[in-house]
Amino acid sequence: MNSHRRLDTNAPGPLYVTSACIDCDTCRQLAPTVFTEAKGFSTVARQPETGVEWKQALHALLACPTAAIVSEEKGDIAKAMADFPLLLEDGVYYCGYTSPKSFGGSSYFIVRSNGNWLVDAPRFVPSLVRRFEEMGGIDTIFLTHRDDVADAKLYAERFGAKRIIHAFERAAQPDAEHVIEGFEDVRWDNEMKIVVVPGHTRGSMVLLYRERFLFTGDHLAWDRHRGTLEAFDDYCWYSWEEQGLSMEQLAAETFEWVLPGHGERVKLPPADMKKAIQRLVEEMRDGSP
Repeated sequence: MNSHRRLDTNAPGPLYVTSACIDCDTCRQLAPTVFTEAKGFSTVARQPETGVEWKQALHALLACPTAAIVSEEKGDIAKAMADFPLLLEDGVYYCGYTSPKSFGGSSYFIVRSNGNWLVDAPRFVPSLVRRFEEMGGIDTIFLTHRDDVADAKLYAERFGAKRIIHAFERAAQPDAEHVIEGFEDVRWDNEMKIVVVPGHTRGSMVLLYRERFLFTGDHLAWDRHRGTLEAFDDYCWYSWEEQGLSMEQLAAETFEWVLPGHGERVKLPPADMKKAIQRLVEEMRDGSP
């Protein structure tokens, strides 16, 4: 029997959040007009009113890592399932189906002519596996750090994919096929660049794709409340000082998208992104992330 209760902060209606919520923010990112935060949990601020809002709410329901979102109206759930992975831009997709193993961390799928990449990993869900199959399978799994590997091993086994992880994070995937050593950048191919960014963890890495998409793990995200980039000093497991130095290094790169494991995604013009990350670097130097 499910012992999780409907939170009393929910707006009346068929869609609601239960006490299984871990406040990971996934639903608030996917359906920001429906969900909000209250008393340390996500909650339904108001019931969906349009078809778009219902679709977004069902995407959030499916992406929730702990099945904490309930809808008493299931009519379009199959259509919502078929939407995943969700296209962001130019062959880059958000996977959804976040895992409790990564505390609801986001993962991404990149369609490439020379082999598709998975960045971190979602839950191993049959419907998502089928979609990956239809889209050409998975050749490589890039793991930003140990916290967000989730079901990477299952995806690697299912698709025969090669995993990339840093040596300092290898305990999370001890049989990974490619292990990055040291702290130098790695130009994987003409589109993929790996940048080692110690800070959140000692072996954290980010992936720069086509000098447009930066997959940042838990190193860097967008703060939608302040309208600026942010780093998480409260969740820095290795060295905040090192993370600041890594951020300075990253400020030299060019990119438009920040695609994090935790926190909000954002796309900015390259010049604005440069200004935003430089502002963050200065804040971190001053001790105010």
